[in-house]
Amino acid sequence: MTPVSQIGAATAVRPQAASSEPTITSDFQTFLRMLTVQLQNQNPLEPMEASDFAVQLATFSGVEQQVRTNELLAQFTTRQGLVEMGSWVGREALTSAPVQIDDMPKRLVLPEIPGADRADLVLSDGAGRVVGRFAVDPNARELVFEAPLEGEGALVAGAYEITVEGFRASEALGAFPVKSYARVEEARYEEGQVILILEGGNRIPSNDVLGLRG
Repeated sequence: MTPVSQIGAATAVRPQAASSEPTITSDFQTFLRMLTVQLQNQNPLEPMEASDFAVQLATFSGVEQQVRTNELLAQFTTRQGLVEMGSWVGREALTSAPVQIDDMPKRLVLPEIPGADRADLVLSDGAGRVVGRFAVDPNARELVFEAPLEGEGALVAGAYEITVEGFRASEALGAFPVKSYARVEEARYEEGQVILILEGGNRIPSNDVLGLRG
């Protein structure tokens, strides 16, 4: 069985824009230190009016409430995102994350390499060592890859970086990253962001998803 099976034209994918909502922060300790220094250094013969002190405390309280409100809104937005990402479970996400190689065929999206008349699919392990090289059609935009896990040139199951190296005659045109489809198995809320767990155990931020299908 050949490890690579070509599939016609590429499936169109559209990048998902990352969120860049601004957040409001405030250094409460700095505010308190400034107020303390002001009280310590006030003229004892002309102490701060009680009304002025009350205004400053009210200002401090207002800023604190504003920041807290924004934190709660951010949490609400993120959790709403978790609900939305939950609908992705069971679907196939397109990412540029390392591909989890096992006994299941993997659908890969190949880069376009203008002018290439030959191309190799190259697998590298976590240390950057090339562990597999397979000839592919330089005009293919999507293929099914079945990793050889037995016999000569067998791979060990695990996560691999996959690139395509293009050639024109004997000229190397460079190495280009490959994207892959993987089923979303779980969506989690961790440290203020939504993390997707892909089949095979890969974990990626939801903003790293470049396309979705299924």
